[in-house]
Amino acid sequence: MVRMTQPTTATETPGQPRDGGAPVLLVDLTAPPPPRPAVPADEPAVDVTTLPSGARGAVEAVLMVVDEPIDDVALATAIGLPLEHVTGVVTELAAEYDAQGRGFELRRVAGGWRVFSRAEYAPVVERFVLDGQTAKLTQAALETLAIVAYRQPVSRARVGAVRGVNVDAVMRTLTSRGLVEEAGTDPETGAVLYRTTRYFLHRIGLSSIEELPALAPYLPEVDVLDELATGGVL
Repeated sequence: MVRMTQPTTATETPGQPRDGGAPVLLVDLTAPPPPRPAVPADEPAVDVTTLPSGARGAVEAVLMVVDEPIDDVALATAIGLPLEHVTGVVTELAAEYDAQGRGFELRRVAGGWRVFSRAEYAPVVERFVLDGQTAKLTQAALETLAIVAYRQPVSRARVGAVRGVNVDAVMRTLTSRGLVEEAGTDPETGAVLYRTTRYFLHRIGLSSIEELPALAPYLPEVDVLDELATGGVL
């Protein structure tokens, strides 16, 4: 019969036999556990020193694809370099872009770094992004937009009746500009109704349609309307 202590991963050594039986296994509880085998990484680490621009290029490459500010720790982890090294590189890049007057800048925001177009080039960037959308509306488009804004939801036929002309082309222009959108159908006629959009409110600086200025102060006096009606204008 063999007498043993509790199972363990520690080193076991044979002892002297007891009562003529098999040797008793003595356990050295102070011995360290055997080392675990190294687990191979799923992907080999990239040696950034072999890349064309080294760590600087690696930092720039990561900064060009992030969609939100990235901090120094995340940068260092992605590139595989010490934190102090990456912090120094990104700081040098930011200073270098400023000194060279580049069209973009490396700005530290929200606890991280991100590339932004420089403020001085805002007019150029805005023109590119809007792609002509800042072109002024024609008088006909402005009149049509005003009718939609004050009578919404309103059909094209109703807008045309107020203006006295066909407004199909103008309504398509306003819709393509994002100023007007469909708002269901008229329950009686089935005609498509239109309303102004949130972009319209943004462009004119209002929070809601209720903030539109009242029309009464801009309407002609009653006697003027009577004269116009008498003259057959209305």
